[in-house]
Amino acid sequence: MAMRATMSALAAAAAAPRGGLLRLLSTTSTLSSSFPFPQTTQQTPAREQAEPNTNLFVSGLSKRTTTEGLQEAFSKFGEVVQAKVVTDRTSGYSKGFGFVRYGTLEDAAEGIKGMDGQFLDGWVIFAEYARPKQPPSQPQNNMGPGYGN
Repeated sequence: MAMRATMSALAAAAAAPRGGLLRLLSTTSTLSSSFPFPQTTQQTPAREQAEPNTNLFVSGLSKRTTTEGLQEAFSKFGEVVQAKVVTDRTSGYSKGFGFVRYGTLEDAAEGIKGMDGQFLDGWVIFAEYARPKQPPSQPQNNMGPGYGN
């Protein structure tokens, strides 16, 4: 039924005077501006920057990127103490991120400046200062205080 109504609207628009079909299919009509979702102009807030440190978080890595390849790419900008690509336990492929630790803050800053937004193994990678690991939170459950408390 809806298809038949759409087809008849298209036929009527095609037979209408000049520009009828174009007006019907135009993306600037009032129907398309709110369909399927209303357009919003809100900006998403930027993530806060981590404190400068010698440990870098690298994201956007290819599944084929290895720890050796990561270390080699970042060693062009300073002394790399340690590099680690986080891998999937079952497949052994990269999960898409890793860490690089430099000897000095200056080398870490050069590593970010040199590698952020660059290609590695065919993928654009992003380098930033790593955030400290958050302590684990207490597990939440629906049980009240234990017996005798």
